Amino acid sequence: MKFYKFLMVILIISGLSLSVMASDSSDQLNSAGALYSKSVDLANAGKYDEALQVSDQALALNVTSMDAVIQANRAGILVMLGRFEEANAAADASIAREGNLTTAHSIAWYNKGNALRSLGRIEEAKAAFAKANELDPTLIPPDLASVTPLPMPTTLKSTLPWFIPPLAIAIVYLFCSVFLWKRE
Repeated sequence: MKFYKFLMVILIISGLSLSVMASDSSDQLNSAGALYSKSVDLANAGKYDEALQVSDQALALNVTSMDAVIQANRAGILVMLGRFEEANAAADASIAREGNLTTAHSIAWYNKGNALRSLGRIEEAKAAFAKANELDPTLIPPDLASVTPLPMPTTLKSTLPWFIPPLAIAIVYLFCSVFLWKRE
């Protein structure tokens, strides 16, 4: 009889602790979802730095069921910030998550395509856009036929002949000298 009472107490305690643990994980899921939604809203408002911070907060909660969609969103935010290598890595992190994540993966592939295009890796970008379109036909790939890799920055060279700048300086100097000489 004592054994059954002991077993009943253990079951009740276990049940209570599991419900507390479940509410904690539910709270984390709700918090991660709220932060994800906030990051999307901030990004849509053009506040990309803030959106990235909020997105990182959502990732820090370690809600694995949200990782893929958060990383896909981060990839888009990072593209908008011009941080293309990081955007590519975030898209890869989203794509690496297994499961029935077609929507998250399609968005990640699309954002990966944008990052690769901005890095001048056009053929890889075309493949990424094609994969995004395969997963979600509403994601229409941009026309990359006319896109060429961005040129590397070079030093600016003047189109003026070499003697024009010194000549302009000399004329200004003479004008000022004559004007100031007449005033004295």
